[in-house]
Amino acid sequence: MSLTILSVAYPFAATGPDAVGGAEQVLAQLDAALVEAGHRSIVVAAEGSRTRGTLQAVPAVRGAIGDSERRIAWAEVARAIRTAAARYAPDVIHLHGIDFHAYLPPPSRIPMLATLHLPPAWYPAEVFACQRADVHLHCVSLAQQAACPPGTRLLPPIPNGVPVQALGCRVHKRRYAIALGRICPEKNLHVALEAGRLADFPVLLGGAVFPYPAHQAYYYASLVPLLDRERLFLGPLDFARKRRLLAGARCLLLPTLAPETSSLVAMEALACGTPVVAFASGALPEIVEHGVTGFLVRDAAEMAEAIAACAQLDPERCRAAARERFPLERMVARYFDVYEQLARRTQRDTAALALG
Repeated sequence: MSLTILSVAYPFAATGPDAVGGAEQVLAQLDAALVEAGHRSIVVAAEGSRTRGTLQAVPAVRGAIGDSERRIAWAEVARAIRTAAARYAPDVIHLHGIDFHAYLPPPSRIPMLATLHLPPAWYPAEVFACQRADVHLHCVSLAQQAACPPGTRLLPPIPNGVPVQALGCRVHKRRYAIALGRICPEKNLHVALEAGRLADFPVLLGGAVFPYPAHQAYYYASLVPLLDRERLFLGPLDFARKRRLLAGARCLLLPTLAPETSSLVAMEALACGTPVVAFASGALPEIVEHGVTGFLVRDAAEMAEAIAACAQLDPERCRAAARERFPLERMVARYFDVYEQLARRTQRDTAALALG
């Protein structure tokens, strides 16, 4: 079945293979997989995004992001969705942003799939109360689904995956730990730097500081004072550099306070043969096997102890876990199945109305 999928990205972050956010990375992987399989992929995303399919760009927000900037961006996204839907007649509209409710198209014959990439508590209650027959929600982990309000209509979860084979490079382990992610208070990345100081172990920190006042304040107040010759901030990393640094690290540090719905970077680290030391937040206990592929810890002191203990873990056990549990191909196949089911259901409903 040939498909036309209109994907809608979070409008305040560029989408592409080197994107920082997990939602942006998943969208980029699906976009590429659709094109490679011979389907048509249309992507509504911010200017500067890199897509394999057709990019329907909306203006990128420059500078600080406040309420007025959000309202303007949402109006631009709603307009772009209308334009793309009229031009390309998609079989499914796939929404990825946490703010999708702000530009959700009105009811139509086109089914809409909304992937809940983030903790349920971060979405407004109206999202879970939606009873529209054309809107379908799903989660990316069992832990996330369990946290949704009772009675929410949900499709079965589709766990995230990563390109395990592309991440399978082997390099000599070097004397450093690495922490990667969006630079913001809930990611709690200053604890990774504190753990490195307690362990007397170098820590490399990669990620982007987005133009939100709280993110900027956290970076300057909580991270900059901890940076020195042994604890370095590298900024955003492209895929090749991220893979090389993950593969060479003793471990990945994830001291997140957010109830994580998944963790692409943890899966990527395991695919590189690198153990993960994480707080037991959200779905992370579904990813990290304590004492085998990493350690679940509670504070900087325990994280420091785990950095040393990771030297005894087997990189091949990490790689094997990633191959078995997190292959990108499985994730893509699950999404394609849902796309086809929704498209076929719409075709049947349209045919029934015509006959009636």
